[in-house]
Amino acid sequence: VRCSPLRFHKYCSYTLCSVSNLVCFAVLGRGLKDLMTINLARYRPTGEQVAIRRIDLESCTNEMVNYLQAELHVSKLFHHSSILPYRSIFIAENELWVISPFMAYGSARDLISSHFTDGMNELAIAYILLGMLKALDYIHHMGYVHRSVKASHVLISVDGQVCMSGLRSIISLIRHGQRARVVHDFPQYSIKVLPWLSPEVLQQNLQGYDFRSDIYSLGITACELANGHVPFKDMPATQMLLEKLNGTVPCLLDTTTIPPEELTMKPSRSGADSGICEGPSTGGAHHSNGEPSSSGSHPYSRTFSPHFHAFVELCLQRDPEKRPSASALIGHSFFKQIKRRPSEALPELFRPITPITGFESTQPQDAASVLASLESGLSHMDVDDWDF
Repeated sequence: VRCSPLRFHKYCSYTLCSVSNLVCFAVLGRGLKDLMTINLARYRPTGEQVAIRRIDLESCTNEMVNYLQAELHVSKLFHHSSILPYRSIFIAENELWVISPFMAYGSARDLISSHFTDGMNELAIAYILLGMLKALDYIHHMGYVHRSVKASHVLISVDGQVCMSGLRSIISLIRHGQRARVVHDFPQYSIKVLPWLSPEVLQQNLQGYDFRSDIYSLGITACELANGHVPFKDMPATQMLLEKLNGTVPCLLDTTTIPPEELTMKPSRSGADSGICEGPSTGGAHHSNGEPSSSGSHPYSRTFSPHFHAFVELCLQRDPEKRPSASALIGHSFFKQIKRRPSEALPELFRPITPITGFESTQPQDAASVLASLESGLSHMDVDDWDF
C-alpha cells in the first residue's frame, strides 16, 4: 500500500526545514520493520547535535501510517521539559523526517547495559524516576495513558535532563469530548513491553484500565534500574500473566529481600535473577543507598533505603485503586534525598560513563576519524528501542 506524503503535511513544522542544513553522521539504527533509519546529525546553523528519524512512507502500510500519525498528533500537543520534543517534522521526497535533540547519555537502559549491570546507585535512580513522574503527571493531566513506560524510553541529555519518549503507544482517555473513566484498547506492537504492563492491561477484561497502569509500569522500571534487569523478563507470556494476576510482586534486590545464605553464593546461583522477592533477611555488612559493601561481594549485598522500598511497593499494588497518582508520588519521601539540580548531580553519578559529544567543530579532513570515534562511543546504545 503506497502512502502519499501529503497525509503528513499537517504535522510538519519548519524550525529546521532544510535537508541541506543537516549533516548526517553515523546510522544509529533501524526500526519500524526496517522502514525507519535513525541518523546522528549536526544542524549546521547552530552546531547542535540532533537525531533524525527517516521513514520511507511509500513502503508503509496504512496501519503503520495511522500509528505514526497518532504519535505525531500527540507530539504537537505536548510541551513539557521532561518529554522529548520534536524540533522539526518535514517531508523530503518520499521520506518523513522527524528531528529531535540527540540525548548524549542515551537511554537509562543503555546505561544499565553498558556499565550498571547490577543496577544503579539509588540517588541516580531518584533523579531519573522524578523526571519520569513529572512527564507522567503532565501526560495524565492532558488525558492520556503512556502505556510504554520503561527504561529504554527514558533518555538523558548531556546536561542531565531526563526526558520520556515512546509516545507511539499512547492512548487518550477523551471520548466524544468527555474524559472516560477507563479504556479497554490493548496497545499495538506491545510484545517488547509486556514485562512492564500492569495486570489490568494484560487481562483485557471489561473493567479496563486508566492512568494508574502507568504507575505500575513505573514500579517495574524502578526495579529495572535498581536490579539491572527487568522482572519477569525470562518468563513465557502466559506465566507472566498468571504471576501478575495472582499478585506476585517484584522487588528491589538487596540485603532486606534476599536470604543471607543466597548472598554468600555466586551471583549465577543466587536465584535472584527473576527480580521476584524470596523473603526478608537480616544481618551482614552492607552500605545504604544501594552501594555494594565491597567489590568482591555479591552484587546485591547492598541496602536500599526504606523510602525506596516503600515507593516501589506503592507503585506495584495489585489493586490500581491503591496506587497513588503521579502528582502524589512526586511528593514521596523517597525524593527528599535529591539536593542538587540534575545537571550538577547526574554526570557525577554516571561516571565513568561519558556523554557522546565533541563533533560540533569537525573539519572535513577529520571526518573519518571522528566518525569512527562516534561509532565506537555509540556501540553500547540500543537505539532501535529508543522510540525517539
